[in-house]
Amino acid sequence: MKPVRVLHVLDHSIPLHSGYTFRTLALLREQRALGWQTFHLTSPKHTAGSALDESVEGWHFYRTPNTAGGARVPGLVEMTLMKHLTTRLEVVAREVRPDLIHAHSPVLNAIPALRVGQRLGLPVVYEVRAFWEDAAVDHGTTSEGSLRYRLTRQLETRALRQVDHVFTICEGLRQDIVERGIAPGKVTVIPNAVDVDTFSLGGEPDAALKSRLGLDGADVVGFIGSFYAYEGLDLLLEALPLLLQRRPTARLLLVGGGPQEQALKEQAQALGLRDKVVFTGRVPHGEVQRYYDLVDVLAYPRHRMRLTELVTPLKPLEAMAQGRLLVASDVGGHKELIRHRQTGWLFQAGSAAALADALSGVLAQPAAAQAMRAEGRRYVEQERHWRASAARYVPVYERLAKRLETMAA
Repeated sequence: MKPVRVLHVLDHSIPLHSGYTFRTLALLREQRALGWQTFHLTSPKHTAGSALDESVEGWHFYRTPNTAGGARVPGLVEMTLMKHLTTRLEVVAREVRPDLIHAHSPVLNAIPALRVGQRLGLPVVYEVRAFWEDAAVDHGTTSEGSLRYRLTRQLETRALRQVDHVFTICEGLRQDIVERGIAPGKVTVIPNAVDVDTFSLGGEPDAALKSRLGLDGADVVGFIGSFYAYEGLDLLLEALPLLLQRRPTARLLLVGGGPQEQALKEQAQALGLRDKVVFTGRVPHGEVQRYYDLVDVLAYPRHRMRLTELVTPLKPLEAMAQGRLLVASDVGGHKELIRHRQTGWLFQAGSAAALADALSGVLAQPAAAQAMRAEGRRYVEQERHWRASAARYVPVYERLAKRLETMAA
């Protein structure tokens, strides 16, 4: 069978850095390793540059101009984005002549893919990384159960029913998709993973950097990533005074930025923690490893909500790949990845006292901590690597490409 040609439709891509773009690149590398040809189109929501074609780090991307203007009317801006993506996607699809179109979340990409697939007679698959309606709740643009929420959910379900196959990132999302009436055999999990070879075991702290940040002699609890409300960093700040009662040398290192940054700084000030919390701001991607090396235990205190119950994050897997200690809330997305007291430490979501207990417990048990580090690394090496995840695409892709070939004969 000839190599499969796949046109990926993406929300955004590098040079922007996010869990979304890191997952995309990892899967594209593995698909290329399988001998497939991949093509890549980003939606109007990709805002890094205005060129129609762009090469970044050796990858070529087709871009869709953001011509939505200043429209802010709910629904109208999304319709405009989908209209422009549909137009651009059809142009690109006619140029690259793929065997199938692979749309990735959100549903704003799936609907244009279905339209173009129908016009050109191409199979369409849809990869759900999170549900758009749940992400909107966290961003504060709607509330669960609102009219907009229900309409968005209906749009998502309609797309799931119409595509030829559904991929998703974890069992929580798969179960939700099946409960919408989608046949279980039509849904395949492509789990989040890591490229273990790109992660070395944690190195020695940079003494100069540690001193500059005021962390000499400290037990460093860290979070490195984007500051979204669902990450629960407000709970981490709330837990810090309780932790300090047991470990006065504890300090909190927050590396990154995002919508909650100012609110978190104000909370730290209100709690009298100004000298106990270090906000570094965003750091260059190439510098992130130096900050990881300063951390004694990483904290992932996600709040309990539909988004975090259903979706598995990448960060804990990356931490395990580096042989690092981690403490995480017991939301569904974490429980699917982390084995309590084996690969990490789970605590009751939403409880500052439980979080403080977990952090002090890990810091107080160096022997158990060392065993957790080793088991976390073993877990990702054996069960959570991208090659195994990408292999799950093979039967679906080849079936759909063969069907297209038969129809064309």
